[in-house]
Amino acid sequence: MTDRPDTPRSRRERPAKPALTREGIVAAAVAVLRAEGLRKVTMRRLAQELDTGPASLYVYVRNTAELHAAVLDELLGTVGPAPAEGSWRERLEQVLTAYTTMLFEHPSLARSALTARPSGPNYLALIETLLGLLDEGGVPPAQAAWGVDLLLQHATATAAEHSADEASEEDWDALRRVVRDASERTHPHIAALGSALLSGAPHERLSWGLRTLIAGIEHAPAPD
Repeated sequence: MTDRPDTPRSRRERPAKPALTREGIVAAAVAVLRAEGLRKVTMRRLAQELDTGPASLYVYVRNTAELHAAVLDELLGTVGPAPAEGSWRERLEQVLTAYTTMLFEHPSLARSALTARPSGPNYLALIETLLGLLDEGGVPPAQAAWGVDLLLQHATATAAEHSADEASEEDWDALRRVVRDASERTHPHIAALGSALLSGAPHERLSWGLRTLIAGIEHAPAPD
């Protein structure tokens, strides 16, 4: 005699759930990020995804902020090593551009990255790569130490600024019109520059900003 289809199965007959690990939690968080955005990457949402209770996750991740930082560190693994060809300045810019591009692909993560504090292996690998390129260019260690932070801040802020929703483009257009129509009598410098203000594509402004910062880091001594 066979069991009826609606006969409840014993818990002992069900396949065992995979053991929880920090790596598994972060992998699930990255999957939710890609599918639904960072706002859905919460302890409650991951608990549902992993078929467990939210309290179980806190054994491996202290809070949502640490979870988001771990997600950022995981995605830093896609940035890759420095290219083999080009000058050290060009390769440094290419690594930072790859980092910014990764954030462009995940707008909500770009905004979170302004305050996230990743501390995993991929973050350390990125910092090591940047420091290695600065060292190759003969940048003194103290300037390199301060400069890495400045370069990442600029790249992160650029991605966050340009990763808002489509409605923000209307705000940019409105700002451009205000600048363009500024009175020469009351705002002579703005009127003189006109359309040059706020001009250029995002990738052009990012490249110019990075090259400007790199040149400054080379020549501006760090405080004692």
